[in-house]
Amino acid sequence: MPTTMLAGAVLALIIGIVLYAVSKKQREDNGEWSGALQWGYLLMMVGVFGLLSFAMSFTAVLLLFVVFTFAVWLWHKKQLKANPRGQDNNHFTDYMSGFFPIITVVFVLRTFVAEPFQIPSSSMRPGLVVGDFILVNKSAYGIRVPVLNNVLINTGSVQHGDVAVFNYPENTRVNYIKRVVGLPGDTVEYKDKMLSVNGQPVADSDKSTDYYHYTEMVPGLGSVQIDAEQYRETLGAHAFDILKMPQQPPVMMQGVRANFPYRDQCEYAADGSGFKCTVPAGQYFMMGDNRDNSEDSRYWGFVDDKLMVGKAFFVWMNFGDMSRIGTQIR
Repeated sequence: MPTTMLAGAVLALIIGIVLYAVSKKQREDNGEWSGALQWGYLLMMVGVFGLLSFAMSFTAVLLLFVVFTFAVWLWHKKQLKANPRGQDNNHFTDYMSGFFPIITVVFVLRTFVAEPFQIPSSSMRPGLVVGDFILVNKSAYGIRVPVLNNVLINTGSVQHGDVAVFNYPENTRVNYIKRVVGLPGDTVEYKDKMLSVNGQPVADSDKSTDYYHYTEMVPGLGSVQIDAEQYRETLGAHAFDILKMPQQPPVMMQGVRANFPYRDQCEYAADGSGFKCTVPAGQYFMMGDNRDNSEDSRYWGFVDDKLMVGKAFFVWMNFGDMSRIGTQIR
């Protein structure tokens, strides 16, 4: 997928440059710029946006475009004042300045209000499934400075049991979604597939009269049916379903990183039967609801508060299962 997106960005940029080169640079009889010129500018913007997205975060690219189009907009206003007819005859400033209000609105909504994400894996089953498009409340954990992600205005804090989206610590350009099981200062223990926080077992009840079944694409094997036991768990103010697979150990020891930050705050049983971690200040411990099919904090460590994106709260689309539209995220 990244290779396809990169190729698409390059193709858009090339087509945009060609259209710009062959287009007329004068206004047409109706006073508008030629369609080829407008499409050329648009595709060049799409291409540059796509290429920059491979070098920096989406928010950083949006901010850069806001600043750039604002400068062009100011230039456009100066051109209008200088022309007695109140017309900007510079095709670049006249056309490109129109993007400033659009990009600014997108930036504000996406940065401070809500952001859409797509669920890419089965790690949060049964609550969230592959193909769910969700909305994330960007102000749930404070109004944050764009890019730096420091809290500017405190509007709320991370709570036990929240389903949160965050930047993956090993590659911050990738977003992950997991459930918060440990807050700063907590001791999280997962032994023989029983979770406890600060020495208190997290209540769960067996719902596995019928197994939970789903299919998973496994590299080299293709589509494989997964059978799991379903339990109802309560953590903080949240009650939700989780999955466990009896044949899997609580921790796949070969997947545990040897040197993630604060690695000394975690102890692992050599046989993979469990672990215990003390959550450092300013960090969170995250786990998937699909406990035996989730790459989470037990493997790559803690999530810094600066990596938090927001709180997931709503499924707004799933093209493969329309009945999921409107599902609340518990």
